[in-house]
Amino acid sequence: MKFGIFYEHQLPKPWNEGDEHTLFQEALDQVELADRLGFDYAWEVEHHFLDEYSHSSAPEVFLAACSQRTKNIRLGHGIVQMPPRFNHPARVAERIATLDLVSSGRVDWGTGESSAALELEGFGIPVKEKRESWKEATEQCANMLAMTPYPGFKGKHFSMPCRNVVPKPLQKPHPPLWVACSRRDTIHLAARAGIGALTFSFVDPEEASKWVNEYYDILKTECEPIGHTINPNVAMVAGFSCHPDQAEAEARGNDGFRFFGFALGHHYVFGDHKPGHTDIWSRFEKVKSQQERSPACIGTPDHIRKHLRTFAAAGVDQVIFIQQGGRNQHAHICESLELFAKDVMPEFHEGEAEREKRKMEELGPYLEEAMKRKKWMEPLDEEATPVVQAWGRRIAEEPERLRKNMGQVLRRATGVGQGSKQS
Repeated sequence: MKFGIFYEHQLPKPWNEGDEHTLFQEALDQVELADRLGFDYAWEVEHHFLDEYSHSSAPEVFLAACSQRTKNIRLGHGIVQMPPRFNHPARVAERIATLDLVSSGRVDWGTGESSAALELEGFGIPVKEKRESWKEATEQCANMLAMTPYPGFKGKHFSMPCRNVVPKPLQKPHPPLWVACSRRDTIHLAARAGIGALTFSFVDPEEASKWVNEYYDILKTECEPIGHTINPNVAMVAGFSCHPDQAEAEARGNDGFRFFGFALGHHYVFGDHKPGHTDIWSRFEKVKSQQERSPACIGTPDHIRKHLRTFAAAGVDQVIFIQQGGRNQHAHICESLELFAKDVMPEFHEGEAEREKRKMEELGPYLEEAMKRKKWMEPLDEEATPVVQAWGRRIAEEPERLRKNMGQVLRRATGVGQGSKQS
């Protein structure tokens, strides 16, 4: 089984000058440490306008910084908000490919659509259209990454003409593709689309087996890939704090994980929010004692090991730890990562390559059949590729009046020929 760490860049109030700078610098240090310790993934989300819960609006910048401070850890862009009003698909393709190049092929491309009113309404995205726009944008973005040139597209949620989207990623045909799953029906969607399931629903180890079995059953029988390759993987998140003493692990990690869930609920389910003014942390403190049960991966190495064995037995491919939540302290996060890497992780890394090999051999015939079901975009040969004239040439071929008008525009823009008037 593989292990990842996950970042929302949470910053509870009150906010002081320099807090965001400290938050980001400590996160970079943690990812660098996780790389040295042998963790497999660092996942970074994209959210907008979600005070306290997530100050991660430009994950591609943070992950690019991580790429230069690490050597082996995979960089999970998890997720990119894919509806085109969030991010034009061509811009996503350009950023994913560039990140893949600067990281020497270590990017995983997670996708999502958001369910927060602050985000969706902030970008003018109707809730009823977000799933459809996710699918359209994700499929076309994969085409842009893999095809030379991209033939162009006329869709419901975006259109663009034929262009060659550059650069191309180091990983061919494109980095592994995932989707964020908060419900079982989205896990089914991931399987049908042939992409990895990032399950952000805090499934207990005992429940994991059913989720995993459903995913792989659907993948084997109903998959029609949305991308140019299939990424058959299930990752599940878990709260995390590791310490030799169970009570101390809970004291260090419980409030951060509880705030993570409370702030998520505030922005997605039950909250009323006044941007820049609502104090979510104060609201959380009034109710935090109502959640008594500690998450499965908060505790001693033996406690965590026991629960991870259940995840592994269920067929979970990766467990992603939420260690940066609420006011969890940087020093405690680093100590937890170090202890886990020393006392727990080796058991689950041992034999991982062989497990992965067996899994892919078993899935091989099913994946081959699934790729036959894919509806491929027709490529353009050189003869069919349209010619795009430069503006200067277009002007030269327009009537005299249009040439004069464009000349005036160019002179105003450059200042050429205006010296006598200015003097």
